[in-house]
Amino acid sequence: MPYRRLPNTDSARIRALKTALNIGNETPPHKLAFSPKILPRLQKFLPEFENSIRQQKQFLSAQAQKVKNYDDIVRKARIYISHFIRVMNMAIYRGELPREIRAYYGLPINEAGVPPLNTENEIISWGKRIIEGEAQRIKRGGSPITNPTIAVVKVRYEQLLEALSACRKLREKASELVEKNNSLRKEANEIILNIWNDVEKSFSNLPADLKLDKCREYGLVYYLRKGESVATI
Repeated sequence: MPYRRLPNTDSARIRALKTALNIGNETPPHKLAFSPKILPRLQKFLPEFENSIRQQKQFLSAQAQKVKNYDDIVRKARIYISHFIRVMNMAIYRGELPREIRAYYGLPINEAGVPPLNTENEIISWGKRIIEGEAQRIKRGGSPITNPTIAVVKVRYEQLLEALSACRKLREKASELVEKNNSLRKEANEIILNIWNDVEKSFSNLPADLKLDKCREYGLVYYLRKGESVATI
């Protein structure tokens, strides 16, 4: 005998709920194979569930694009901070600036390398040191480093901070939607289970093949067991 399986995707859940709702709206209560008391709940729940699932899909799509833009902002912030340090080191190498100025930026005086800028935290930390260090150096009479200037570096740095804040908010919103939809899925499963149990009970006295046909009209889904064929039903 084929076995019944509840929907395990959102589209399948919505399809099952819509089938039940359509039959419920078209069938007199005394002829309905599931309790008419479920109808008001179904009528209220289905639009909310559909809308919430749609919102999550749209939000995740928009989020994916924003994350792509964010990755580009991070890349550019890393490049400008790295280039500023390299230009400063080249000026020291040419003898235009004393190596001691590295201390303004929190860099080792005797090392000409670029600090690690692999993570967001490293970029943010070193960006802050570079911007504050250059401002302090200029305030004490030092000549501004150019190409890139600290003003340009600061623009890229602030864009990174703004994008990071926006991404955090997006992640929080995404988490809220996922949590809400997980709760709605549980409710959808409960409604479908109640309807399908009622339907099977209503047609329990019919011959097996006729019972399957009637249940399928209400959206119930059956699968053949291993080694079973339609002819054996």
